[in-house]
Amino acid sequence: MRESCGVFGVYASGINVAQTVFFALFALQHRGQESAGIAVTDGDGIKLHTNMGLVSQAFTENDLALLKGYIGIGHNRYSTTGSSRPVNAQPIIAKADGLTIALAHNGNILNFELLRDELQQRGYHFHTSSDSEIIANLILASPGQNWQKKIEYAMHRLQGAYSLVILTEDKLIGVRDSLGVRPLCLGTIDNGWSIASESCALDHIGAQFVREVEPGEIVIIDSQGMKSFKKKNVKKALCIFEYIYFARPDSIIEDKLLYPLREAMGRRLAEEYPVDADFVMGVPDSATASGIGYSNLSAIPYCEGLLKNRYVGRTFIEPDQRIRELGVQLKFNPLSRIIAGKKLIVVDDSIVRGTTTPHVVSLLKKAGAAEIHLRICAPPIRYPCFFGVDMAARWQLIAARKTVPEIREYLGVDSLGYLSLDGLIRAVGLPRDIFCLACFTGAYPIPVQIEMDKLALEALHQEKLSETRL
Repeated sequence: MRESCGVFGVYASGINVAQTVFFALFALQHRGQESAGIAVTDGDGIKLHTNMGLVSQAFTENDLALLKGYIGIGHNRYSTTGSSRPVNAQPIIAKADGLTIALAHNGNILNFELLRDELQQRGYHFHTSSDSEIIANLILASPGQNWQKKIEYAMHRLQGAYSLVILTEDKLIGVRDSLGVRPLCLGTIDNGWSIASESCALDHIGAQFVREVEPGEIVIIDSQGMKSFKKKNVKKALCIFEYIYFARPDSIIEDKLLYPLREAMGRRLAEEYPVDADFVMGVPDSATASGIGYSNLSAIPYCEGLLKNRYVGRTFIEPDQRIRELGVQLKFNPLSRIIAGKKLIVVDDSIVRGTTTPHVVSLLKKAGAAEIHLRICAPPIRYPCFFGVDMAARWQLIAARKTVPEIREYLGVDSLGYLSLDGLIRAVGLPRDIFCLACFTGAYPIPVQIEMDKLALEALHQEKLSETRL
């Protein structure tokens, strides 16, 4: 399961901000590894650099040196609408009627086809297959004498999830959709402000966390300071997977540090699914805290049965067939001399398609594990996500096709326990009604088309290109 993107923005007078944005993107690398980009302004035009790959691959010292400016935004991408191609890398620059903006987006827009058709009829041209370009042009096309009014109008038209950072020639703007599906937070740095998907990015650049951007809120930062425009009586639908998996455990969301909440998920699992074993282990790194929580409550020793190669990321070097067949073994290496002959409780964050977990189980069996008891921090995922998570179509979700006993048999484990929805909510310690739980329940916060294709805009884009050639 992949999250859609990480976004960051900073306004700091008297500072060249490109390096600040660069290091903030490092902290948000977990939210997207397909491409990275930075846009800056010094008050006289917007400069942009984007590239494919990890942040460390996308920029050189010379690239950053050319990005002169005191306002900047950055983006790490994982595609949920539009394919992974250089043209879809963000931030995206859009121009119309003498106005220019750069925009970085985390989320997914549901009514993109309608909006794109409307904008094309009005003479707007699209160069990408990303819904983010639609948002940027919709803002430019919206009525209003200032950015606040334009963005408010655009927000009324947009359906779906969007946390945005927007750059004009003299302003930094943060926007969060009215459901607050994806996170966004606000901080101070030196003599300026910063906006980030997660508070961990603020920590990495020495910024001070102030608060979260509220659902439906617009934050505008310029030479006059920070101004906030809030929407009243919002209904929240924060993605519960930010707590289970997506966000870093050192981030704060809804005033909760995530690490102890993940420990609490492990403790709940130990209460709901106790079993006698020699060791507890978490699948690194996302389930490490939950594994420790299970160990603490059960009094069964914790061990690192799998070591993760943390330097395995996206690479432009294609592996040969023998290396490709190693699959998950490139990412994990089992400690055979520790786990051989032992009964293991293996804690993981989730099972989506059921394609990766069998490989992990196989690795542990080959290392000599006598028994494997799998415990999952999320309830069974039976419905797809349409709000910025590239999860799967429903027919690909293993829990939509199989019962829990059937999944246990398919995975080849001795027992399988999914954390109950009530247990998950109790572990997080926040009201149930502030979350989007649609992937478990099928109750979406807004109406959705049950089967949507992340490459639908790609097809539309190619169709328009073909028409142009004809």
